[in-house]
Amino acid sequence: MHGSMDILKKSIAISQQKQTADFILRNALVADVFSLVWTKADIVVSDGLIVAIDSTGSFEAREEMDASGRYVVPGLIDGHIHIESSMLTPSAFGDVLLPHGVTTVVTDPHEIANVAGVEGIEFMLKDAEKSPMDIFVMLPSSVPSTSFEHAGATLEAADLQPLLSHASVLGLAEVMDYPSVLSGDEAMLAKLLMTKEAGLRIDGHGAGLQSEQIRGYRTAGIQTDHECVTADEARDRIAQGMYVLIREGSAAKNLRDLLPAVKPHNARRFLFCTDDKHLDELVDEGSIDHAVRLSIAAGMEPLQAIQLATLNAAESYGLNQKGALAAGYEADFLLLDHLEQFKIASVYKQGVKVAENGCMVTPTETQSYCSKRISQSVHLPKLTVESLAIPLAEGAKANIMEIIPDQIVTNKVIEEVTIKNGTFVQSIERDHLKLAVIERHHQLHTIGLGIVKGFGLEKGAVATTIAHDSHNAIVLGTNDEDMIVAVQALQEMQGGLVVVNEGQIMASLALPVAGLMTQVPLEEAVQSLKKLHEAVHTIHPTLDFHLFLTLSFLSLPVIPTLKLTDTGLFDVTTFQHIEIEVNEKADH
Repeated sequence: MHGSMDILKKSIAISQQKQTADFILRNALVADVFSLVWTKADIVVSDGLIVAIDSTGSFEAREEMDASGRYVVPGLIDGHIHIESSMLTPSAFGDVLLPHGVTTVVTDPHEIANVAGVEGIEFMLKDAEKSPMDIFVMLPSSVPSTSFEHAGATLEAADLQPLLSHASVLGLAEVMDYPSVLSGDEAMLAKLLMTKEAGLRIDGHGAGLQSEQIRGYRTAGIQTDHECVTADEARDRIAQGMYVLIREGSAAKNLRDLLPAVKPHNARRFLFCTDDKHLDELVDEGSIDHAVRLSIAAGMEPLQAIQLATLNAAESYGLNQKGALAAGYEADFLLLDHLEQFKIASVYKQGVKVAENGCMVTPTETQSYCSKRISQSVHLPKLTVESLAIPLAEGAKANIMEIIPDQIVTNKVIEEVTIKNGTFVQSIERDHLKLAVIERHHQLHTIGLGIVKGFGLEKGAVATTIAHDSHNAIVLGTNDEDMIVAVQALQEMQGGLVVVNEGQIMASLALPVAGLMTQVPLEEAVQSLKKLHEAVHTIHPTLDFHLFLTLSFLSLPVIPTLKLTDTGLFDVTTFQHIEIEVNEKADH
């Protein structure tokens, strides 16, 4: 307490020009995100805090830098991200995002929680402390996401309660099990009440929910939604008092569809998020900075886009010292070389330069200890052609998952398929491929099988242990033999991504941290991903969407319409398993 009292006294004294400041950024064009105007001023910093935005030039400091009239904006905030989807640990993730101007993220570690429970969350919290980026956590609400699959862990309110008091924990993450909320399931309500009583926040997940269902979410105290795919959905959420997170990730790209809903009178209820974004895309195009660029290019006023990316995000999550450049706010800011292109020259965290020209000033030490539960989490059965067989009657029609490129929803279609000797056979001509989801946590050896179209693979197979949300192994193939080789490779790597053709592994990236993340150096991981994508293009030359990320969502049974879990084909609209073979009599 004594130290913080001294710092507070010093900061106030500097604000009143009774003491010398630590640092001043001179001659900046400062973004006022409250009034949406630019102000020519100096930014005066003490102990990582802004103590003045001064237009008189009369403050003094031990260290100064001249902004030379550059635009200076607050550090960007990602309102909802699953760090595991970057395939990096939190400490390494920070080093990728800080050069892109993202100084704060709110993460939901439900990927690792589905593998390793509380132990996984604690790993993420501890590793996040190494990063100069601020990493806040929302505790996973739905582990497993439904009872229709096998995850590595189950988290009840009592498991989460001790974590609520952690300084980095802001609340309860996306509540995706909406039937449990709307039916008043007591296990779910216990999590909601526990969070409310702690005075913390609750995130929503309103994929496909109607207005009356959102009404139930709001009544339950759920405050946000990042699953809007239409402007009308966004307007409805705003009208019901929610914050809407405009998502632009790798698989789900909703920004252009939602921007028409953002108007000057309601803009303060919108913010940006990425949700899930792969490492290569984060490195190449960024995250929230990319959303700002896209918004400006689509016609949004630059300061309005910056307000969504900073102040709105901060206020949505109660981060009262973030998101603005004003006295009393943390000194997180970016210097821009170009406003409309949102070209970032340098990034400051608590008044200290941490990144310049796209690189960290001092890279973070990212190696972390992993327990056996986290580092040895893949336990797959030995597959045979028989274990992958889908029996179908001659002439039968099948329920088929049809993917939609760059979306995480699927269509349910009914089509005739190729059948030989009473079993389904993949057809490249019809674009009917086989999909399998294989339990990998408890050696249950359950295998869900399905038929999928829309991927357009011409040969080979791809497989990964990134399979939302239970993260069992998922494998897609044009033939069973390559699928078997791919799954065996996952076992040997202890998880990851792999591309196989004609029995040979063409490319792979091992992800031994819970089957989700790597600890190899950033450049090595980026190169491995590049080789993976090149390998995918050899078996699918015309590919124009993110195949692995699209694949990873085909096992998530809370996103419409048809999905596949380790226990079988699942219809999200009726929330039940269905057979692959269509029963014509039952349908009529």
